[in-house]
Amino acid sequence: MAKNATIYKNILVIEDNHAILDVITLILQSEAYKVSGLNKSADMMDHIQAFNPDLMILDIMLPDGDGRELLTQIRTNKKTANIPVLMISAKYTAATIKHGEYKPNGFLAKPFDIDDLLDKIEGILAGKTY
Repeated sequence: MAKNATIYKNILVIEDNHAILDVITLILQSEAYKVSGLNKSADMMDHIQAFNPDLMILDIMLPDGDGRELLTQIRTNKKTANIPVLMISAKYTAATIKHGEYKPNGFLAKPFDIDDLLDKIEGILAGKTY
C-alpha cells in the first residue's frame, strides 16, 4: 500500500490511555500521517478547528466524557459534521456497542491489530463505512 508522500492527512486522536495514544501516534506517523493527540475531550472543538483533521480516532470511555456524546457534538456542528470518525473502545465490541443518534464511520474494539487500524483508516479516508 504505497502512499503518496506529498499528501499528508491530519488525524486527531482522542484517547486517555497514554500508552495507546503513543502507539497509535507512532504507527500513524510512520505511515506519513500528521497526528495530534488529546487525552481528554475538554478542548476538542477548539482543537478540531486549529488542527483541521481529515479523520478522528475517538475513544468512547474518556475521563471527562463519552465518545458517543462527543460524536453528536461533531456531527451537529456545521464546521465538523463531515469529519470521518473511527471510534475505539476497550469496553465494547462491535456486537455490544450501542451507538447514539449518530454512528461513526468505523468502530474498532481494543486491543486491535495494527493492520486492522491502518486498513480502517485508509478505507474511511477513501469514503468507506465499516
